[in-house]
Amino acid sequence: MATDTGRWGHSLGNLAEIWMPCLDAAGPGTLIEVGAYAGDVTRLLVEWAQGTGGRIFSIDPDPQPQLVRLAEESGVVELVRSTSLEALPDLPAADAVIIDGDHNYHTVSEELRLISERAQDGPLPLLICHDVCWPHARRDAYYAPETIPAEHRQETVEGGYVFPGDPGLREGGLIYRWPATREGGPRNGVLTAIEDFLEGRDVRFALVPAFFGLGVIWSRSAPYADELETILAPWDRNPLLERLEANRVLHLSSWQLEGGRFAWCHERSKRKDEVLRKLLQSKTFALAVALSRLRQGGTPAFSQDEVRRVLSD
Repeated sequence: MATDTGRWGHSLGNLAEIWMPCLDAAGPGTLIEVGAYAGDVTRLLVEWAQGTGGRIFSIDPDPQPQLVRLAEESGVVELVRSTSLEALPDLPAADAVIIDGDHNYHTVSEELRLISERAQDGPLPLLICHDVCWPHARRDAYYAPETIPAEHRQETVEGGYVFPGDPGLREGGLIYRWPATREGGPRNGVLTAIEDFLEGRDVRFALVPAFFGLGVIWSRSAPYADELETILAPWDRNPLLERLEANRVLHLSSWQLEGGRFAWCHERSKRKDEVLRKLLQSKTFALAVALSRLRQGGTPAFSQDEVRRVLSD
């Protein structure tokens, strides 16, 4: 995808072959998308809605130009330029909701609460959630920490790197804008928020451990419950997928780490080259070489030719 130049596989669109059949089974008339960004998933939803007559509300406080154009041209998308917690109370009750916005316990918990409150007179809508596996399953990340109440915010750092198996932060790995400094513990992460929400509810939760994790929640009494079970059961906590995803994120993080080291070494080498080139152009350096030649009996301890050879290597 054009918005995934780093090849992270960060979009929920990478799991479309699984969640789109779930939409077909549920047949929602109204769908809310939380976190649309550049419209990668929205574009898939438009294709789906044009065949079903569905209506889409896409929530994003900072939509990218591609998403704005898509909303203007599609005729089926209403773009809501707001945060999810501001927008959800005023939107119509939806038959399905995609939750892929700010990946932290407080935001996801509040999104689920608001959605369930709107559904008090009927069944819980189909819920499709992203980033329920590493790194956000048990670690908060924030787009704007100041919007999260201090008492609900984990200790965080700007521009922190996370690495599989390390509960803290590293000097390299996958970088996030404002990740929590520690993984795990209460009220930390997307999956933790979902598990706390599910407690005591008569719902089914399937977890597909691929591309940072897909979570699907539906009411056991929904008319499409059996069909969703058929679709999702083979993927739900599939141990082969778990191993593949663990291997993928390890290699992705290692690649990013090595790429960061390469960039750092390249930058240092560039700075050294700049210093050496300045030396070659320096009259003071030329004088120092001449003095060294005199003191060493015609063979200087260093020379312009040596500097040129180092620069050409």
